Amino acid sequence: MLFTDQHNELRRTVARFVEEEVNPHVDEWEEAGIFPAHELFKKMGNLGLLGISKPEEYGGLGLDYSYEMVLAEELGGIRCGGVPMGISVQTNMATPALARFGSDDLRAEFLAPAIAGDMVASIAVSEPHAGSDVAAIRTKAVRDGDDYVISGTKMWITNSTQADFLCLLANTGDAPAHKNKSLIVVPTKTKGVSFSPRLNKLGMRSSDTAQIFLDEVRVPARYLIGREGDGFRMQMMQFQEERLCAAMLGPKGMERSIQLTIDYAREREMFGSTVLDNQVVQYRLAELATEVEALRSLIYRATEEYINGVDVTRLASMAKLKAGRLAREVSDACLQYWGGMGFMWDNPIARSYRDSRLSSIGGGSDETMLRILSKIMGMDKSKGL
Repeated sequence: MLFTDQHNELRRTVARFVEEEVNPHVDEWEEAGIFPAHELFKKMGNLGLLGISKPEEYGGLGLDYSYEMVLAEELGGIRCGGVPMGISVQTNMATPALARFGSDDLRAEFLAPAIAGDMVASIAVSEPHAGSDVAAIRTKAVRDGDDYVISGTKMWITNSTQADFLCLLANTGDAPAHKNKSLIVVPTKTKGVSFSPRLNKLGMRSSDTAQIFLDEVRVPARYLIGREGDGFRMQMMQFQEERLCAAMLGPKGMERSIQLTIDYAREREMFGSTVLDNQVVQYRLAELATEVEALRSLIYRATEEYINGVDVTRLASMAKLKAGRLAREVSDACLQYWGGMGFMWDNPIARSYRDSRLSSIGGGSDETMLRILSKIMGMDKSKGL
């Protein structure tokens, strides 16, 4: 990745926004179990940060995906996982298919306000029995004249209680599982849409997450994204951006955890010397820093290929897998060097330890990434994915 002055200016803008508009409030939002998405997204929309690679005619900047990666990398400087996850749902999960395949009217009605920060978007794919196994979803959308009537439930939906619309995956026919699904925009104020109370999660505390119930929800058929039956294919394409973004959110936070641990270990005394005086601690932290830099390079390479039109399913899956595992490794190793202080709820490493666990589950589990890679490498001949 060869960053231009334009990339660097964007990086400075995002870093300044994180330090001035986000980090001062993170502790409050973590305690509340929710961050003010409409307020925060509007500020981001005013800076052009919610539509970096989206079409200019709908308020986006029309830049290539390398600029989205600059945004994601700097969002990794937010001192929790929930807020950057909520932002990335808006920019890289709920809107890419809409931007690429939605009709002009649909994009004007939903994409433009999402880019401006006037609407909060959510991606509604997972179900209680179908997380990483997208093909197993049961939610149905039945055509009735000029409408779809949707029934089912969605689970673990980020931004859900604040969302203005969902990008929802549903079964729209009786064809095989990979050809019977469609992506449909569902406004959350539509009759028949309801939500559970916010889910009480291990980590990502500042992100509002809920189960969504759809009881004969009627939406216009024109809210279909692309063609009926193409939903699974579009969602798989959307996953490339989602997984690159998810991976890129990691390095900066991991580096912060390592640096905080160095600073603390330099001051913490045990048996007549500091913890950092132990060579095993020095080498372990140096090793972890090397792993983080290698992850960043993998993501940069995948992004470079992606913006040049290459299918990066393999590299994006590798990056997602590596990011999730490394986030767990870094937080666990660093917490150990904090000793009892690391076990305190308000400790920054403890927060990272809790938040990072989702990285190997959400957006496709480690096992799903390994299955994808096994298929690409010609080892797994089973059906699915």
